[in-house]
Amino acid sequence: MFNRSKFALWVENYLFYPSFAQRLLSYILLPFSAIYCLVVWKKRRDGKTKKMRFNVPIISIGNLTVGGNGKTPFCIALADGLKDSAIILRGYGRKSRGLIVISEQGQILCDVMASGDEAMLYAKALPQATVIVSENRVDAILLAQQKGAKILFLDDGFSKSYIEKIDILIKPNPEPKNHFCLPSGPYRESPNCYKEADLVVEEGSDFTRQVHIQNPTQRMLLITAIAKPSRLDPFLPNDLVGKVIFPDHYMYSEKELEVLVSLHNATSILTTQKDAVKMALCGIPLSILKLDIQISPTTKEKINTLLSSYKLK
Repeated sequence: MFNRSKFALWVENYLFYPSFAQRLLSYILLPFSAIYCLVVWKKRRDGKTKKMRFNVPIISIGNLTVGGNGKTPFCIALADGLKDSAIILRGYGRKSRGLIVISEQGQILCDVMASGDEAMLYAKALPQATVIVSENRVDAILLAQQKGAKILFLDDGFSKSYIEKIDILIKPNPEPKNHFCLPSGPYRESPNCYKEADLVVEEGSDFTRQVHIQNPTQRMLLITAIAKPSRLDPFLPNDLVGKVIFPDHYMYSEKELEVLVSLHNATSILTTQKDAVKMALCGIPLSILKLDIQISPTTKEKINTLLSSYKLK
């Protein structure tokens, strides 16, 4: 039987903390990484010559590595409380295609299967915002403008070099030991691209995260489908009855969750906020790892300065 948990952890270790054998594999794949880097470099160069500017400030929150470094909670912290804002993202893992308005002014307009987990998390966390998913970011920006958005946030928009925007990159802390690009390592673009960002932020100096467990029970089973699941380890209690790891953005079925809970004799599922939006209708007790991001005053001031400069262009 295929063990998803072991495979997900193997991939994480291979990309970020490779063993000797995994390092050898990454060297073997380096020719493919070179081709990948060439394609990405050409797309970025071509995008710079075709910049599109819109009549609304756009802030992109991104990272250079695969997997999560806190883009979604950082973006939520920035957009929280802002009126006439819109969040635009691709909608990874959704069972739909094309441009879809997920929520508008607090009204959620579709289910999580159509939105994807991250978009639904935005919709629930930011009731004042409009949330749009689209493979075509330009179409989504134009629609957000039509709906009256005065500030836009692009989730994972750094690679969209053809869009005039403020680029904020989140640097992982600690940084990966493997500095290669895909498929030999975790980088989607060269680490040299940090110098192309308007602002690079890092956990610990520019923002901090606070995690607490909502609705804890005596026998909690961790079930999650996020990238780099080991980043949860510092926040987990020692008496979990088990850990089950699925691939990033995996869409659970109620039946498989019920089987896992029964197998471990668990009293609740311990999971992340991103996972919880996919489990909400299952009828299984949930204990949620509630994550809050606190952005430092200095970092907020830098972002406000960038916004002022953007508006003057």
